[in-house]
Amino acid sequence: MSLWLCLRFDLLPLHCLSRCEQQPVILLAAQRVLHTNDCAAAMGIRQGMGTATVRALAGDEPVRLLERNEQAEQHCLQQLCCWAYSITPTLCTWQADCLQLEISGCLNLFQGLDALLREVTSGISSRGYRAHYGLAPTPKAAWLLSFATPEAAMAIQLPLEERLGPLPLNLLTQFSTTVDSLRRAGLHTLGDLLQLPPTALGRRCGREFGHFLQQLLGQREDLQVDYRPPEAFSDTYWFGYEVKTNNELMPAVQRLLQSLCRFLRNTQLRTSEVTWQLAGMNNKLQDVCVRSTSSHSNWENWYQLSRIRFERLQLSGGVEGLALTCEQLQPGQQDSIDLFSPRNQREPLASLLDRLHNRLGLQAVEKVGCRDEHLPEFALLISSDDTGDEVSTTTDRAQRPFWLMPQPKALRQRGTQLYWNGALELIYGPERIEDNWWQEAVSRDYYIAADNSGQHYWVFLDRLARQWYIHGIFA
Repeated sequence: MSLWLCLRFDLLPLHCLSRCEQQPVILLAAQRVLHTNDCAAAMGIRQGMGTATVRALAGDEPVRLLERNEQAEQHCLQQLCCWAYSITPTLCTWQADCLQLEISGCLNLFQGLDALLREVTSGISSRGYRAHYGLAPTPKAAWLLSFATPEAAMAIQLPLEERLGPLPLNLLTQFSTTVDSLRRAGLHTLGDLLQLPPTALGRRCGREFGHFLQQLLGQREDLQVDYRPPEAFSDTYWFGYEVKTNNELMPAVQRLLQSLCRFLRNTQLRTSEVTWQLAGMNNKLQDVCVRSTSSHSNWENWYQLSRIRFERLQLSGGVEGLALTCEQLQPGQQDSIDLFSPRNQREPLASLLDRLHNRLGLQAVEKVGCRDEHLPEFALLISSDDTGDEVSTTTDRAQRPFWLMPQPKALRQRGTQLYWNGALELIYGPERIEDNWWQEAVSRDYYIAADNSGQHYWVFLDRLARQWYIHGIFA
């Protein structure tokens, strides 16, 4: 049996623009009050008032007048969808201010309905929103019950018709003409409507209205377009007060990172870069970018790296909200873990590099590697991660020393015997390298040589100059 949870954000038009509760904030639409926060409501400002009345009631007290932004509302609704996707994979938006979550399939995951609702409530409040809940076997019934009393909205043990009965018909705004006709006939609630025979309703109200009632009661299939996760992640935490120290940011950092990593695991994605955005009380924004050398979805690693960056951060004024965005997402692959690997006994090199990068900066840490070049003196590369150079550390170069001399040095030779701190014996080779013919031709035969103590050297014969050189020493 399906179980739908409707989350109706009645103040979404206001909260998507401001969550400030320390001064009166008023949202306008067509020069009329649409929503107010608690401070403005305490001044007597009500929905439908004009701007002149608002200014008269406010007197000398400063108020913020905001114009409705439907694009911002949809952006916030998509952010809420992204968060809700970590709770259930089956959800959709409804009207312009609701989320519909099908939760029957994830009750075992949360160990019951009460625990799931606590998770939902915590997630909504941490994002600075307020929602009305409705719980029912169908999405349309869940939406209508979000207008009912909290007891009726969540009392799934009662019959659906009994819970819907007291709700007024004027909630069905999409059928305003039909509702006006029914009210003139003396029908004012859904209970009055549901007592009538379905056939009579169909003849009086039309097929579309009849289909709506059938979907409402679960007598007709109600297909919804499932939400599809975006190609980027974005979420915001609003504190509700002014944050002035870095340590106060860390609980919100942890919550947002856990939300991100749940999203990454649910969508089987990974990331190597996240961006924090601090929203100041004066609407000033400050960006903090955190990078990792590898893509992963471990929130604890991201938390450690973010903490390092925030320790170096100088807050310019108070912070009202913290946003986390992640646009560089890659398909994730499960790590193959060796049962007997000592990976828990030592820190991975990538983690050490990440901490050094975020504490010292990208330019402070350099990599030593190899690139595809024929001449050995050009194959060795030292670079930082942001240079754009392709560095390979996996190329098989077992027959070459990693460290080379700055310049090849000539070897002493007596007859056929070579000397470098003693006599040398050629034990491996040759490896011929011919290159750079378009500028200054190079032709060399490389050998591995050893002295009497067992030390190995990398030497070559310059075939054009007929001279022997030493180019590197093996460890």
